[in-house]
Amino acid sequence: MYKGKIIKENGFSFIELQNTSKTTKAKICLEEGARLKELKFKQVFLIKEQPNFDYKDSYASSILFPFASRIQEGRYTFKDKMYQFNCNDADKNALHGLVYNKKFKVVHISEGSKFCSVILEYKEVQESPGFPYTYKIQLTYTLFEKEMSLSVKIENTDVKAFPFTVGWHPYFLSDNLSNSTLKFKSDKKIEFDENLITKRVVDFKGEEEFKIEDKQLDDCYILNSDSIEFKTPKYQIEITTNQIENYLQLYTPKDLPMIAIEPMTGISNSFNNQIGLQVLEPKQSYSFLWDLKLNNN
Repeated sequence: MYKGKIIKENGFSFIELQNTSKTTKAKICLEEGARLKELKFKQVFLIKEQPNFDYKDSYASSILFPFASRIQEGRYTFKDKMYQFNCNDADKNALHGLVYNKKFKVVHISEGSKFCSVILEYKEVQESPGFPYTYKIQLTYTLFEKEMSLSVKIENTDVKAFPFTVGWHPYFLSDNLSNSTLKFKSDKKIEFDENLITKRVVDFKGEEEFKIEDKQLDDCYILNSDSIEFKTPKYQIEITTNQIENYLQLYTPKDLPMIAIEPMTGISNSFNNQIGLQVLEPKQSYSFLWDLKLNNN
């Protein structure tokens, strides 16, 4: 049997989804943008908090909306009008959107013999200077024995259309990161400037297996498929989506046994370069799914 419950720890509220034996579990923090704080399958942790790696610096597993990555100087133009986001990236750029620190509410918990799920929701009712629109974002986490899906639904509750991209920022553990590999299909890579703002798209010749080795990664790719595979000495996972256009950001924090594997619907500075940028009309909604599956034999 799979069950979901609300718990309190250190002043924070969490949703725990887990099986009866507690070998498979997802733990989601409501106050921190409904981020996935922990994930384990069959007693193997894929996602877990690390010492001296604060969420305010890492954005670990946060949902990135209305934009993923950075907007140069927090400034963009939409329908001939200029807007200014708060620059929360060393006072240089706007970083990772507006909902990573918002409190989500529980709409519904479903329990069953083979899975459980929770629907979480945040409603923005106040317009901000950088993003003067109201919206609703609904996240559905569904946990199976060796699989977790994250369904995202964005609804424009305003009378004006708005631009957006969406991203997800999970960090995956590896007990031997240098001996871990990735597989994804791409022939285009994003070239950044010194502030990680997109300069241009360049050709990329990828190998069948992307070896992490001792690489210090902070790189973005345009994907040619809907699948990303990650293999460590302990586990293998595949992340898939029903998105048509897909982008991948990879980041390795220094001296930590983890890698950020970030699927996104747009890239750095998308509000200005329009790569991956979408527009949601008033009273319309946009939905998609990320699915994470354990492929251990």
